[in-house]
Amino acid sequence: MFKLLTNLAATCCILSSSVFAQPLTPADLEGCPSATINAAFSEFGRTGKMDRELHRWLNDAQAQHIEPYEAFDNVYYVGVCWVSSWLIKTDEGAVLIDTLTGPFSDQLIRNIESVGVQPEDIKLVLMTHGHFDHTGGASKLKALSNAQFVMTEEGWNEAFEDANKRPKAYWDNRFLAEADIVAKDGDSFTVGGREFTLLSTPGHTWGTASYVFDVADGANSYRAISIGGLGLNAIGGPEQVEAYIESIERIEGLVEDNQQPISVHLTAHPFSNGMTEASKLIELGKASQKHPLDDKQGLIEQLHQLKKGAQQRLIVEQQ
Repeated sequence: MFKLLTNLAATCCILSSSVFAQPLTPADLEGCPSATINAAFSEFGRTGKMDRELHRWLNDAQAQHIEPYEAFDNVYYVGVCWVSSWLIKTDEGAVLIDTLTGPFSDQLIRNIESVGVQPEDIKLVLMTHGHFDHTGGASKLKALSNAQFVMTEEGWNEAFEDANKRPKAYWDNRFLAEADIVAKDGDSFTVGGREFTLLSTPGHTWGTASYVFDVADGANSYRAISIGGLGLNAIGGPEQVEAYIESIERIEGLVEDNQQPISVHLTAHPFSNGMTEASKLIELGKASQKHPLDDKQGLIEQLHQLKKGAQQRLIVEQQ
């Protein structure tokens, strides 16, 4: 079943990175090193050929395992090495952002339970876009809970289309029977006093959404975003690249906002911004320590590089 992940090039965020040295060895990927993974995906996107060891690693459930951790107060990483899922606890139930892919749905359930939440406690599932690595576990969660699932109209359409053309194992043998909550730009959802606002950020796909919400570390609070898609690997023409650039510029404006700037990027793919390494430095409750995920400048630089790559891609698409 895990061998189906070879089609990852059609879904994952593929970013520019350092020079990629082939072939990889098992030691190169041990511990989920962000720079190495990023470079390998970039090469995969450039050539269409996946390194053999990267393929093996993607299919290795043990290698993909990351111990769930508390990133901020009541905000938990419950994903795997190459793709994220975020769990937010509230007094009235939990909120989940993205559901991993079907082959990892059981691991997602175990991760959720390991931080003290049962699937039936999940009230809301916010999905960023319709690709299988972010929606594949939806059907299993739906069967185990009464959660409401949220995505844009375009995102739902993309998921249904993708589910119909790919092997069913991507969606744990099926996707949801029908759209649940069809959301639009600016819609807000509140669970247990915590508000989550959907931003329509098309580009990675036309239906891609990002979610903005507040997080805290003791007395310190931060504005966070989960950007729904970063890669330019599912582009259908220059109009989509232009939409991508507009989305990046919109997020840049929110990061630079004078009143409530976004400074935390709870990324959809942890290798995209070195989050795996940064997470190991987290020590919640220490006022003297700057939270390692509070990195406004790092987010600004990431957005700058993404926009630069998109501008270069736009030239290619226009030709």
